[in-house]
Amino acid sequence: MNCYDCHTAERTTPALAVCHHCGAGLCAEHARALPDTVHHLSGTGASTLPRRARRISCSVCAEAEALG
Repeated sequence: MNCYDCHTAERTTPALAVCHHCGAGLCAEHARALPDTVHHLSGTGASTLPRRARRISCSVCAEAEALG
């Protein structure tokens, strides 16, 4: 799979990741690693875990999420 953003710029670059939201293939230049809160539902205790996970997004989805 190749990077979708590079393809739109008429370049061919192998994808290293996939956007969590839209599924586009991403190279290292276009991938955005964002923190992701992990929830664990069990009983009446805390449902948000203390450590943050990593979520990979493309620049379009990362910008859309920031505006939301």
